[in-house]
Amino acid sequence: MTVRPSIYNISLFLVSLLATGCLGTRYLDQGEYLLYEQQIKSAKRVNESELSDFYRQEPNSRLPILPIAPYVWLYQEGQKNYDPEEIEQEAEQVREQYKQKTAKAQSKGKDRKVQRLERKKDEKLAKLEKKKEEGNLFMRWGEPLSVYDSSKAETARRQMESYLHTKGFFEGEVNHEVRVDDRQVTSIYTIIEKEPYRIDSITYLSDDTTILNLVQDKIKGKIVKQNQIYDQDELGRLRESIENLLKNNGYYDFSRQYVEFRVDSTIGKRKVRIYTLVREPAKRGFHKQFELDSIIFTTDADVRGYSGERKVSTFDDVPYRYHRYQYYKKILGRRVLIHRDSLYSREQTLETQRQLSNLDVFKFININYDTTGGKFIANIYASPLKKFQTSTEVGLNVSQGLPGPFVNASLQVRNVFGGLEILELSGRAGIEGVPPVVGEATNSGVFASREAGGNLSLTFPQFILPLPERWKQDLGRLNPKTRLQTGYNYVDRPEYTRTNFQTSMAYTWQKGQKAQYVLTPVDFNFIDSRIKSDTFRTILDNSLETYGIPLNRSFEPSFVTSTSFTATLNFNNYGSTDLLGNQTRGTPSYLRLFLESGGTLLNFFGTEALDDANLAYFKFLKFNPDFRQYISLSRDKTLAYRVNVGVAFPYNRDPEDQVLPYEKYFFAGGSNSIRAWLPRRLGPGSISPDSVGSSGYFVYNLEQPGEVLLEASVEYRQKLFGFVNGALFVDAGNVWRLREFRTDSGINSPRQGSAQFAFNTFIPQIAVGAGAGLRFDFSFLILRFDYGIKIYDPARKVYDRGDEEPTGRWIGQKFDLWDEIANGVLNIGIGYPF
Repeated sequence: MTVRPSIYNISLFLVSLLATGCLGTRYLDQGEYLLYEQQIKSAKRVNESELSDFYRQEPNSRLPILPIAPYVWLYQEGQKNYDPEEIEQEAEQVREQYKQKTAKAQSKGKDRKVQRLERKKDEKLAKLEKKKEEGNLFMRWGEPLSVYDSSKAETARRQMESYLHTKGFFEGEVNHEVRVDDRQVTSIYTIIEKEPYRIDSITYLSDDTTILNLVQDKIKGKIVKQNQIYDQDELGRLRESIENLLKNNGYYDFSRQYVEFRVDSTIGKRKVRIYTLVREPAKRGFHKQFELDSIIFTTDADVRGYSGERKVSTFDDVPYRYHRYQYYKKILGRRVLIHRDSLYSREQTLETQRQLSNLDVFKFININYDTTGGKFIANIYASPLKKFQTSTEVGLNVSQGLPGPFVNASLQVRNVFGGLEILELSGRAGIEGVPPVVGEATNSGVFASREAGGNLSLTFPQFILPLPERWKQDLGRLNPKTRLQTGYNYVDRPEYTRTNFQTSMAYTWQKGQKAQYVLTPVDFNFIDSRIKSDTFRTILDNSLETYGIPLNRSFEPSFVTSTSFTATLNFNNYGSTDLLGNQTRGTPSYLRLFLESGGTLLNFFGTEALDDANLAYFKFLKFNPDFRQYISLSRDKTLAYRVNVGVAFPYNRDPEDQVLPYEKYFFAGGSNSIRAWLPRRLGPGSISPDSVGSSGYFVYNLEQPGEVLLEASVEYRQKLFGFVNGALFVDAGNVWRLREFRTDSGINSPRQGSAQFAFNTFIPQIAVGAGAGLRFDFSFLILRFDYGIKIYDPARKVYDRGDEEPTGRWIGQKFDLWDEIANGVLNIGIGYPF
């Protein structure tokens, strides 16, 4: 199949769109102009993106690079078939139709059918109402023509000028001009900032000396400072900071409305003097500091089915009220961070709610304060979740190979022993279509990989360590947990079966909402494999010397032990947005640091028992930082990028044993990696993926492990229409070995190239891929299709007229561009790649 005719047809279609004026000018009425572009010029100190927020109109969305606005065409085509009167007539027909059906059902006494008919009628009428108000499907997917409106442009100009004044440019101006080209308007706003006004002094005033001392001690000179440019938003931050400070120091009913600013700009020399006044409440005449008289904890606030008064049991001065005793009070008390005889603190109140919620045993946590009767009482109301919870998930697995069905099932038991522990039993079974590891070169085929497994975990809401009680109490604000886990996994492929029994112990904690940590001091894995294919056994025997792939050790009975630490830093709610980065202020970013030491315990206890049991073992160090960030370009456009680096160093004494467990290697290629290469098939280094090895077997499908990983991806994301988002991406990276594998016949024979990482050679060995993708956001999941092609392939070997050095590694260089596009890789995934 050739791609040229398709590309030709697409090109012809785009040219025809341009020729017919798809930008929309042909839809304009007499005297109308199309708003093509808006520009802000000469903004030096003020934020240009914030100024653009004052635009009262937006140009129609266009395709990247091309001056085509397909959404205008969609809207106009939809409008041709849009008739509000016809929709209203259809709605009236629906009402009459269901009126008759309902009357018939009522006459027969079918009340449930009546309710069902009413529900269906309401659903149909709601759809018709939406169609009438918002237009038909084409109109909702498209955009109405953006006709330039001079009054809206003038409104935007005035608001930009007001914005300059709030940023200290009291003498600033905004000029507006319009450029017209073939009925297309470019609207230009020129910013004339002039010199800004600066803060000469800031004075804090209050009749309450306690408040005044707090503000001057904690806030003065930290937000609004002398000689900085006047900024009204900074005054808003100062007002909020004063409110938070006082609410965290006992002032329960304080509000930011009591904070006033008086700005004097008449002192000359473009200086302003600011007076910050904390007013007293009119009714009471002073701000009261509230001190907790008592705390009452109700552990089953909305539980029904019990009669009589709740029982009360007191621990650490806190009475616990309940109908039936369920929870170990000492554990609950460690998560209660407000204390009797202490000043009210909103921060500690919210943190108490958060830490109690983190226990995952309550549906909700409410903390109310009662000020009646001259007392200040904190009432904590908790509503328990169900003790037993089950879940089942059925779907398609599209992680690495061809899609295949899977089923997940889990059972969760809360508060197993009364100490707020959580027991979880889960199981998984699935089938996935995968290419064979070995096979005849003329018949690669697709085979089924069957996988099944189960896990049992027990999570304690504390560190299982011999720590003093005071330490455990202080650690309550870090959401400490200890997780014991054991699991079994079974894989059945045409070439082999593989079992893995795993058990681990992990400590987890978090600091606020931004930092999470996991320390796994013990992780044991017993791995066993059974070879089913003689040809695959031959490949294993020759894998290291012939192909440079350390497969043989990975299929020996082995014992893998490791200790690891993971730190995850999340800034500005990365991952909590719509993945276009639009639901949070700032720049969402994510940093994950992973460190692992394999075989650490073997350094202390020796390996004699493993040698006697004929179990392979491994010693290694691994480090893997992963950084991701979103940069919002506009309301529906985002630039996202990722940098992923890794090094794994095996350090056994015997050079032949300096290998890693196969699962600990790095791999490149696939839907969440370099998308122009098949999963785990890129690299290592510039090694050529020869399809036939010396043994005559097809080996192209062998995964390519590495000990060094470099990956980077940049992705431009844009909403297209409705629930469909698009993306353009560039991926770069590779994996390498820390040392070269040599055989009697040379390096990596019969595969040519270098797999070893070296600082003076790794840059030309970085593979580059690019492509485009579609993402269908169904709210409950995101289905992703990415098509990647190779832009630069470091393993490509092309010789021209007997040249000794390979040439033509770039796309189009000694290679046909259309063939490269036709032979690209389609990646199907769930969720965004990063």
